[in-house]
Amino acid sequence: MATYAVGDLQGCLAPLQCLLREVDFDPAKDKLWLVGDLVNRGPQSLETLRFVKSLGDSVVVVLGNHDLHLLAIYFGVRQPSRGLLEIIGAPDVDELMSWLRQQPLLHVDRQLNAAMSHAGILPTWSLAKAQQFAQEVAAVLRGPRSELPAFFRSMYGNEPARWREALVGDDRLRAIVNAFTRMRLCTVKGKLDLETSYSAVSSNPKYAPWFSYPNPGLEGVELIFGHWAALQGVVDVPGIYGLDTGCVWGGAMTMLRLEDKQRFSCRCSESGEPL
Repeated sequence: MATYAVGDLQGCLAPLQCLLREVDFDPAKDKLWLVGDLVNRGPQSLETLRFVKSLGDSVVVVLGNHDLHLLAIYFGVRQPSRGLLEIIGAPDVDELMSWLRQQPLLHVDRQLNAAMSHAGILPTWSLAKAQQFAQEVAAVLRGPRSELPAFFRSMYGNEPARWREALVGDDRLRAIVNAFTRMRLCTVKGKLDLETSYSAVSSNPKYAPWFSYPNPGLEGVELIFGHWAALQGVVDVPGIYGLDTGCVWGGAMTMLRLEDKQRFSCRCSESGEPL
C-alpha cells in the first residue's frame, strides 16, 4: 500500500493517468491525495471530475479556489467560463456537484502524520484550529442547498485580510476560505496579501510565503499543498511539500509518494496529452 499526492490537475486528466500508470496505482490498496483545483483551465475538466469521483474511497480530495468557483457557477452566483461550461451542461452535473460539495478544505492523516490543503495553513493556526475552521465551512457546503447561493455570493473578496477569532458570519467564512484556498504570501501575524497572484515574492518586505514562518502548532506534521505554480515545487522548509508545478501552463504534473518522498512527474502538451 502506498499514498500518492498529486498537484493541481486543472482539467489535465491525461498527465494524471500517466502518473498513475507509472507507479502502477492500484485503487484496491493505494491512496491518491489531490490538492484541489481539479478543474478549469485544462482541456478535460468534465472528464477529470468523472474520473476522480469514480475512484471512490481510494481518493482523497481537498477543495481549491477553482473548485469552489465551479460550485458558485452551479448555484447561479457566477457565469461559467468556457472551460467550465461543459460541466454545467453535463447530464450528470447534479451528481458531480453533490459529490464535490462533500469534499473538505483540509485532510489530516494521523497515521502518516500528514495533512493536506490547497493553499496551506496560516502560520497563526495550529492543526487543531485549522481542522475546526475547515469544518465550519464544510458544514455549510454540506448543508441545505437553499443556503448555498448566499454563501457563494459572500465568498468572493479579499477582506478581512487578517484572521481574528472574533470574526463571525460571512466575514469569518470568507477569511477561512481565503486562507485555505487562496493564500500565498502573508505577514508573521497572518495578514494575507491576495493581490500578489503568482509571484513567489512580494514587493512589500512585511510579506513572505506562509510556510516561511515557524508554526509550533504543526510540529511533527508534514503538510502537502498546491496552488502556487511559481514555486515549481521548491519549498526549502522541512516537512512542507508544494506540488503545483504548473502542468496546465506547460510544466509538469508532480506526484509525491508520502511514504518515502519520491517524486514522479509527467509533462503535458497544450492539448493536455502527456509528452
